[in-house]
Amino acid sequence: MIYLDEPYNRGGTSLRKSHVVILLICTMVLTSFGTYLGIQFTANDEKLDDTNQEGTIFQPSTTSEDLDMAKIQKTYQLIKESYVEEVESKTLIEGAVEGMLASLNDPYSVYMNEEKAAQFNSSLDSSFQGIGAEVTEMDGKIIIVAPFKNSPAEKAGLKPYDEIIRVDGEEVTGLDVYEVTLKIRGEKGTKVELEIVREGVSKPLTIEVVRDTIPIETVFSNVFESDDKKIGYIEITSFSRETSKDFTQQLAELEEQGIEGLIIDVRGNPGGLLTSVEEIAGEFISSKKPILQIENRDQGREKIFSKTKKEKPYPVVVLTDKGSASASEILAAALKEAEGYPVIGERTFGKGTVQQQVDLGDKSNIKLTMYKWLTPDGNWIHQKGIEPDIHVSQSELYQLHPLQIDESLHVDMNHEQVKYAQMILKNLGLEPGRVDGYFSETTEAAVKLFQEENKLPVTGRIDGKTAEAMEEKIREKQADAKNDRQLQMALKYFEYKD
Repeated sequence: MIYLDEPYNRGGTSLRKSHVVILLICTMVLTSFGTYLGIQFTANDEKLDDTNQEGTIFQPSTTSEDLDMAKIQKTYQLIKESYVEEVESKTLIEGAVEGMLASLNDPYSVYMNEEKAAQFNSSLDSSFQGIGAEVTEMDGKIIIVAPFKNSPAEKAGLKPYDEIIRVDGEEVTGLDVYEVTLKIRGEKGTKVELEIVREGVSKPLTIEVVRDTIPIETVFSNVFESDDKKIGYIEITSFSRETSKDFTQQLAELEEQGIEGLIIDVRGNPGGLLTSVEEIAGEFISSKKPILQIENRDQGREKIFSKTKKEKPYPVVVLTDKGSASASEILAAALKEAEGYPVIGERTFGKGTVQQQVDLGDKSNIKLTMYKWLTPDGNWIHQKGIEPDIHVSQSELYQLHPLQIDESLHVDMNHEQVKYAQMILKNLGLEPGRVDGYFSETTEAAVKLFQEENKLPVTGRIDGKTAEAMEEKIREKQADAKNDRQLQMALKYFEYKD
């Protein structure tokens, strides 16, 4: 996203230069068209003298770029004047801009009209209305990077790498990520139905999500007692405008409590603002190595250093998973390579480019990939991700799929939803007998026991209320730190750390 999507302006050069570039392009178009018309009129006007005083033929100087720009202008005029139906100029201009960006085959370089730009900018405000999930485009597919913490998307069961194929029954093939996002967002309390493809699931899943106000509260902290040590824990869910300030405040509060180690959790964090992650990394990284390096198209590199002179007096661990992307990867790589702090969990998403948002003057803008970001040691992690020092996968508890109950599940049914229900029962400590999708009498007994323990009508059938209660119990177990293998490994690390 300096989205990583904020203006990159380190050298003191104003972003208004982008406006000058756009004006120059427009001037080139008009000049080229004038040149083109001049050539045509000169060639066809028999009254003009074809020679100068020395008798040589006059040929205007044109370049291939001039001719290409003239071709664009001629196409525009041809459509405006001769197409079978009237077309608005704005439609043609926006189509041309979108076409140029599409030719880059870069899902992160996009044109945003006024509506899309407003929606995009709102995601950086204190709150917005929607389902609370970061999406991106990969190989022409709309992919969920990660649902936000405690968001409707997370509660509904959406997971990183879910592919969205339909929104409210409409296919999204061929739409860009912002068009899909606009379809997903909506007023608080309304519902949106997403059809997704998930790895390991034979058929698409249909997941209904109730939209809500999504507060951009991005920093959560706690203290764990481990082997008679106080271990601080800070989770960063995204890097927005207020994240670094909140992080600094909560870190200070943890340090006042005398923590002897710190866990920074960026699992499921899709990224955000570069300045935000720079400020947070600057709390831990001394000036011996850069936080990151920025590389432009000519391979020129700028190294960005911290102003910190000394390391923290306690060890630090970073938690990552496949939903950790962009700014999260900058932080993880900086702590890993610059200070030697270990990364625990799973390989990260792998986004190593930097986009700059350029205002086009009419409330529309272009978000264009202008730089690569490199790790302190100069590594480019794009489409590779960051490998953890200690690889730990979560248990089956964190891989469970949501139940979709169109009709009650009961004995003798053989259905994929029965299989998901059996897996849930198993992870709740209730033995379903089998987990192959056949609703056996043993499964029925497990359902009855669950219903009895949770004060539900004891029918042995899984209806909507029973399914909802089962999923709520699973969410409670997932939120219990004792079941989090990656977190427990991080806490164990400090037991052996001096």
